[in-house]
Amino acid sequence: MTVQATSIATLPVLGETANQTYPIATLYVVATPIGNVTDISLRALHVLSLVDAVACEDTRNTAQLMTRFGLHKPLIAAHQHNEREAAETLIARLQAGERIALVSDAGTPAVSDPGARIVDAVRAAGLRVVPLPGASAAVAAISASGLLNDQFHFIGFLPSKAKQRDTMLQQLRNVTATMVFYEAPHRIVECAAALAAAFEPTRQVVFARELTKLFEEIHRCPLSEAVAWLNADAHREKGEYVVLVEGVAEAEDAQDAEAERILALLVAELPLKQAAALTAQITGRKKNALYERALLMKADAGA
Repeated sequence: MTVQATSIATLPVLGETANQTYPIATLYVVATPIGNVTDISLRALHVLSLVDAVACEDTRNTAQLMTRFGLHKPLIAAHQHNEREAAETLIARLQAGERIALVSDAGTPAVSDPGARIVDAVRAAGLRVVPLPGASAAVAAISASGLLNDQFHFIGFLPSKAKQRDTMLQQLRNVTATMVFYEAPHRIVECAAALAAAFEPTRQVVFARELTKLFEEIHRCPLSEAVAWLNADAHREKGEYVVLVEGVAEAEDAQDAEAERILALLVAELPLKQAAALTAQITGRKKNALYERALLMKADAGA
């Protein structure tokens, strides 16, 4: 997608955004687009126009983003290899009363991207940190997945070494929440094979590739079909991935067995209706069904 360079003054940000307060001596953690440049927020653009400098993961990428919106600010390199040194520089400037924006190449700083050490150091120095939310690959993938779960467990990138990766996946086998992984294109087939080996083949997996970009692709299938789907098209080994794996289903059999155990203990000590009511409160099972089961237990005991 091509976006013409646009001056911040021509955008409708000087109403609501300009009426807000933007304190000095503050680090602004600014989310940037994960692909489609027009996903940047009006608030982010306004803050980027106000700050004294922008701390960024890659000065070249951030310079291109700023230029596309007619913005020009001093850029400070703040990546995973120099975070501690960059934090010292930023703290000194913040203490002098400057506003500084912190961005990564895409998405939100400090979420599977550099920035956490800088934020930690700035807060430890007693300075203010203000987050500006925006595009998120993980949340975008979840919203389009159709996986029915109110919870998700963010893992991010798995270890690159097979043994460490497999150990981590084994530790995740009993997670009930939707699991969210990030993966690089050159490792996606290997990742899918590892997921298929670690989890049940019937679990649903969602591959979200190149989110918000021209060749965006979102595919859902059982884990047993994952590797074959990836291998069916060479283009699927290109582009960054968010991979969602369905959490383990609660074992109905195990729950039924536990309800049966509790009911049997209570039937031996209490009237049947009371035993059924208490078991229903403890297990969440239906009281009427438990009462019918209690009647059978009592009959069997008397036989």
